[in-house]
Amino acid sequence: MPEIKNTLFEQEWLALQNAYEQYEKYALVIKLAAVALCFAGLSMHMAFALTGPELLVLWVQEGVWKTYQSRIGERLLTVESAIKKIGNTETPFQLHTDWQAGKAGILGLIREYLSNAFRPTVAYPYAILITVYWAFGLL
Repeated sequence: MPEIKNTLFEQEWLALQNAYEQYEKYALVIKLAAVALCFAGLSMHMAFALTGPELLVLWVQEGVWKTYQSRIGERLLTVESAIKKIGNTETPFQLHTDWQAGKAGILGLIREYLSNAFRPTVAYPYAILITVYWAFGLL
């Protein structure tokens, strides 16, 4: 029986790891869209008031995206721990159950989104793009 459990955990880990990497790729696409939006706006001398709201939406969207990714990362750690100690009571495929158990209501969710949005790896390049607008006097 432990061999079957291990196989299930390994399959779950592979699926979660693939999803985790996909979130990372799409987060980079969001960043590239923000950079393209800003350079297009700057090249047309558009004020930040016109491009800023879209830039902020992309920033928050990446924060939401990274929040989803971090939940998958938390489950990956659980699965990895379970794989190490096969005789445990952990059950594979509990991603959504774990997420529901850790849900902190709407304010907690907003706090989690904002906290992920201000992580350095997410805030880059948004803070720099806003600074560029400021430097060109378009803010």
